[in-house]
Amino acid sequence: MSSPSTTPLVKMEGLHKSYGNGAVKVLQGLDIEMKPGDRVVVIGPSGGGKSTLLRVLMGLEKIDQGSISFGGKPYISAEGGKTHIDSKVRRSIGMVFQHYTLFPHRDVIGNLILAPVKVRGENKAEARERAMALLSRFGLAHKANAYPAQLSGGQKQRVAIARALMLDPKLMLFDEVTSALDPELVAEVEQVILQLAKQDLPMVIVTHDMWFARNIASRVIFCAGGVVVEDGPPDQVLGSPKEERTREFIERVFHIKH
Repeated sequence: MSSPSTTPLVKMEGLHKSYGNGAVKVLQGLDIEMKPGDRVVVIGPSGGGKSTLLRVLMGLEKIDQGSISFGGKPYISAEGGKTHIDSKVRRSIGMVFQHYTLFPHRDVIGNLILAPVKVRGENKAEARERAMALLSRFGLAHKANAYPAQLSGGQKQRVAIARALMLDPKLMLFDEVTSALDPELVAEVEQVILQLAKQDLPMVIVTHDMWFARNIASRVIFCAGGVVVEDGPPDQVLGSPKEERTREFIERVFHIKH
């Protein structure tokens, strides 16, 4: 029996996921362990299973085979063609997507308090107070009554992050959250995530921004072909990769030779 200090926060074992009745295999026996406080950045070629991995971890995609535990407790498993998900565990995980997914007919404060009030039954005034504190922290207090259409892309993404944090997640997932933004807006979103990292909030981040990966990750995982090819500290994986496949990818992204 492992002690609490050695229990992985997340343990993924033998994950398989395919589309089109098995025609397109996206995850092929993927194994990842994540410790409490880990900031894992997942990199790799398009179609390598990165976003699917996050959606599986969030409980948004079924798996064909394998299991995931969270905090030492069973979370997701596949058996007899069915995926079993513990919805109580799923509520401990927050996710921010590439395209904001804010409700356009609600103002910013309304977007933030909706889930705490409706899902958790939180007092509306208390939820508003917490929401305003988050918006102030992210430099968005003046936008509390604005609607998503009145915000820049960077502001929308910061609101989306604040909304996810309203449910006090034990793990945050970020899926290419800056890839739809104009270059000058990328930094403001990355600064918010770096701020969360300083508070030891565990996170899994899929990104193509190697500068960001190097600056935020405690670990970098290179995925290709639905499996983990390389896993290690950012300086090692991004600076001196051991695997030829990783090296080729890094050279293409950075346009450098090792």
